[in-house]
Amino acid sequence: MNPAWIILIVVAVIVLLIIFLYNSLIRLKNQVKNSFAQIDVQLKRRNDLIPNLVETVKGYMKHEKETLENVTRARSAILKAKNIEDKAKASNMLSDTLKSLFAVTENYPDLKANQNFMQLQEEITGTENKISYARQHFNDIVMVFNTKIQTFPNNMFANMLHFKEEAMFEAKEEERKNVKVKF
Repeated sequence: MNPAWIILIVVAVIVLLIIFLYNSLIRLKNQVKNSFAQIDVQLKRRNDLIPNLVETVKGYMKHEKETLENVTRARSAILKAKNIEDKAKASNMLSDTLKSLFAVTENYPDLKANQNFMQLQEEITGTENKISYARQHFNDIVMVFNTKIQTFPNNMFANMLHFKEEAMFEAKEEERKNVKVKF
């Protein structure tokens, strides 16, 4: 066999390998973006529900002003967050304040019996579950992506093509502590 053909075949295989690796990295990067977008959708849904919840609770909890202010502050932090880390921190803060709000409502039997409140509480609980699932899915895709760009020979091509590791959506140490509810 002619050495020129061998060189041509080797070059063609290398080019095809690079194309395959590049396309698989792009596919995973787009999955990471889509997974994060799904988290954003659920965070927006939760943020849209919170003003209704706060208004429903306000009438019953006149003297629980601090709890309501914390919920509003946490919601604002999510709206202002720009990157994954900020959104994760703000989301965890909001989850904690919602837990506090629902715990405080135990002192208000009329509120617990209110149909609007119960429906909103169920909606937010369902949304919290969807957010948890979306976070898990995002972290799974990020793990696959990061593993792909870190393993040999992908890491050589990933570096040449400027692919960078993605950050996981995770809670900080202080956000993992139990919520303290004071009456």
